[in-house]
Amino acid sequence: MADHIHILVGIRPTQSISDLMQDVKASSSKWINEKQFAQGRFEWQEGYGAFSYGKSQLKDVVAYINSQEQHHRIKTFKEEYIDFLQKFEVEYDEKFIFKDLV
Repeated sequence: MADHIHILVGIRPTQSISDLMQDVKASSSKWINEKQFAQGRFEWQEGYGAFSYGKSQLKDVVAYINSQEQHHRIKTFKEEYIDFLQKFEVEYDEKFIFKDLV
């Protein structure tokens, strides 16, 4: 997708999601800039969303990620993200929701 990415990972309880995301963003930004895949300097927005799933839901999550192009024809990333926050009963302030990029 042009404005976001879904990543499915398994981590141990002692691993920090924040540290993982910092590493993913730093490494991928460096790689994208070295390969010059973007015009100008590429940077990720601040923040990220992390949602957990049970092992029994793994097939559904993979199917969801694989079909994101189809469901984003119906719902924008921002709408999808807000739906996830509401589904997982996460309180949020609209000013901290990701910016529309495209």
